[in-house]
Amino acid sequence: MLLFAEETGKIINACIEVHRELGNGFLEAVYQDALEIEFQEQGIPYRREAQIPVFYKGHKLDKEYFADFICYEKVVVELKCVARLVNAHKAQVINYLHGTGLPVGLLVNFAEASLKWERLTHFKEAAPRD
Repeated sequence: MLLFAEETGKIINACIEVHRELGNGFLEAVYQDALEIEFQEQGIPYRREAQIPVFYKGHKLDKEYFADFICYEKVVVELKCVARLVNAHKAQVINYLHGTGLPVGLLVNFAEASLKWERLTHFKEAAPRD
């Protein structure tokens, strides 16, 4: 069974509704605004532009990143409006998962004729047992 399957299903359904209503061709910011409204209408808890700190060897760096949304305090949601998703987009979500400690992310592309999404996971390795 998928981790947070119910939550990710609701998020994807909200994205589908936004894509169905707007189609493709808008800028990412338009979809982000519309998705925020859809999350509100569907009762999906979220934080928009969620701040993600970056650490190096235990030191917090000045540079911070911002995920488009964190939903249910469990799922990172990153929106794109590109011809096609590439590995760099996936790496961005994996970095967000690493930075937040959350295990599940959704990478959603609104630019194609039909909505495309990928579910990404990141699990920290368990410490070795004695």
